[in-house]
Amino acid sequence: MNIYKKSQNLLNLFTTVFILILLCCTNMLNSEYRSEVQRYCRKSSRCHSHFLYSRQTAEPSMSRAFLRRRRRRRLLLRPSLHTVFLRLHGALANRTAPARRDLHSADDQARAVLDERPHRDAVAYAATAHLPPAEALFRPAPASARGPHLDAMMLDGYVKAGHVDRARRLFDGMAVKSVAAWTCLVSGYCRAGRVDEARALFDAMPARSVVSWTAMAQGYARSGMLRGARELFDQMPERNVVTWTVMVKAYADHGHFQEAVELFDRMPQRNPYSWSAMISGFLRAGKVDEAVRLFERMPDRNVVSWTTMVTGLAQNGRVSMAREFFDRMPRNKDIAAWNAMVTAYASDGQMNEAQRLFDSMPAKNLVSWNALIHGYAKDERKDEIIGLFLLMLRSAVSPDITTLISVLVTANSTIEVGQIHGFATTRGLLSDTSLGNALLTMYSRSGDLRSAWQAFKMLQEKDAITWTSMMQAFANHGCASYALQAFAQMLRHGYKPSSTTFTAVLSACSHAGLVDKGRAIFASVHRYGLEPTIEHHTCLVDILGRAGHVREAMKIVAAMPLDTRDDAVLRTLLGACMMHNEVDAAREVGEALAKSDGPSGSDSDGYYKVLANVFGSGGRWEEMAGVWKAMKGSKVRRTPGVSQIVVDARTHMFFSRDQGHPQCAEIYEMLDDALVPQMMKKDRPTETV
Repeated sequence: MNIYKKSQNLLNLFTTVFILILLCCTNMLNSEYRSEVQRYCRKSSRCHSHFLYSRQTAEPSMSRAFLRRRRRRRLLLRPSLHTVFLRLHGALANRTAPARRDLHSADDQARAVLDERPHRDAVAYAATAHLPPAEALFRPAPASARGPHLDAMMLDGYVKAGHVDRARRLFDGMAVKSVAAWTCLVSGYCRAGRVDEARALFDAMPARSVVSWTAMAQGYARSGMLRGARELFDQMPERNVVTWTVMVKAYADHGHFQEAVELFDRMPQRNPYSWSAMISGFLRAGKVDEAVRLFERMPDRNVVSWTTMVTGLAQNGRVSMAREFFDRMPRNKDIAAWNAMVTAYASDGQMNEAQRLFDSMPAKNLVSWNALIHGYAKDERKDEIIGLFLLMLRSAVSPDITTLISVLVTANSTIEVGQIHGFATTRGLLSDTSLGNALLTMYSRSGDLRSAWQAFKMLQEKDAITWTSMMQAFANHGCASYALQAFAQMLRHGYKPSSTTFTAVLSACSHAGLVDKGRAIFASVHRYGLEPTIEHHTCLVDILGRAGHVREAMKIVAAMPLDTRDDAVLRTLLGACMMHNEVDAAREVGEALAKSDGPSGSDSDGYYKVLANVFGSGGRWEEMAGVWKAMKGSKVRRTPGVSQIVVDARTHMFFSRDQGHPQCAEIYEMLDDALVPQMMKKDRPTETV
């Protein structure tokens, strides 16, 4: 029996030493964690040495008190091992969390593993992939180990991971429920949006702390139930600065600035986060001047306050003012402030400034790279995107879904799309629906419908955008029947079509000349709670116009509200009139286009040409001459003729009376000296004898 007990103690000691060696060798813990485990091993070793010494020197007739103390020491060691295993998983997800206090005994060590960090951060590993192994270690733990501290750890872990029902089952089985445990579960219900269940649990609490009241009030605020939050706030027996800040932020976030300012002015004390809550509320509502005035009144500003101002100003389009505040910031600028300025410049199209700021950043994260790459993608600067992407691959930051989508939209060929597709496959990113949708769209644009279909089939999680993209791909490639089949399958799978979906399927009907089907689909738009858009009307007019139903198409256009009738639908109708030689209808549409005040109506001569051609094909020469005369007297800029040639893989474009080509002088000299005389010689009539 004594040998068995001695072997148990040795096993416990060796297991602890093994954990220390494993963690130190893999370098997964920082020095504070390693020193903590080392202290624990030394204390356990001293306990074990004392035990061996006692066994060798003590008389056979040991006192019962000594035996009880020794048994209690062994029982304390076993729960400590379970706790060290749980701490291993926590350390893997929280390397930088420091140890908070010195530990004086093996029992204190076991409890400190559970209690040393703030409650909200104690088991952040449970919200990551480390929850299953932690749960596997927790379930077989003996009853002596599953005290209130370990139960509280797992309860908080379930809440962090969003497993509120599991947390409730654990909570119901807890022998001792502390106020912290009650508060933790109330907060979990609030985070999950189950405010009624949270309130029922809150009302059942035997005792409440200010944290409990604040958690419940914050739950109401997050769900937009400001009245309930305010009633609870008024009932609170005591309030701290966090409670006041929660209510102020709730009012500010929902645009109730009068109530927010009233509470803010009543606060007995304020911290930087209270000021930042008011400032961010003003900035989100576009009240920039109020935010600036409040910021200037702020007594103590920290990095969060400055970053809030810079980010808010940038999001409101005040790029210059945001840069002024950014330059006024202390030297320890937060990376979020750098990212906000880079994003602001990129969104404003100032890519040179964005690049300069990006190059001067002391450290860059994924947001920094994505902001700059996305800015270049908006400007369609492909060379800069590729260069930046290659630099990113050589850095310590790995690209994500957003990065690949920004790079993907600049691809011009199937080969380039396939390269990005292969890269995403090697990185295991193809499970993301948004990236799959982008691949599908870009394969279709590059002309590879087969690869687009394969990308569609590989997507495990499809959404309405996926189906719409596939329908648009079929429509663009003339496969109208497949587009209609995809539309029917989308409805069968329970996806709600969007306006873009109807545009895609109506476009397919237009390409295939499916008049009845197009009419039926257009009529079904209202059934899904949508209103027909300009694009829907244009597609229907095109369907009817191509089939020769010009008068019906004119009725559709006439029934459209004036604010939704643009040049696109009128041009489509005019094209149908020309196709079917409907001269009178063309005159009506042409007059409507001539009266158009839109930008395309004043800058383009396309519809004048079409109308003149309609009159010419009908033999109405005087009316055709009137159209040309009207065009000359209007502000319309006549589009010159253009030709292009490809020399050494470069495309050269030439306009009538062009003076902008870099080799303009040489080209005109060759024309005057060589080509024009040859052309005149060929056109000269030959003499006959």
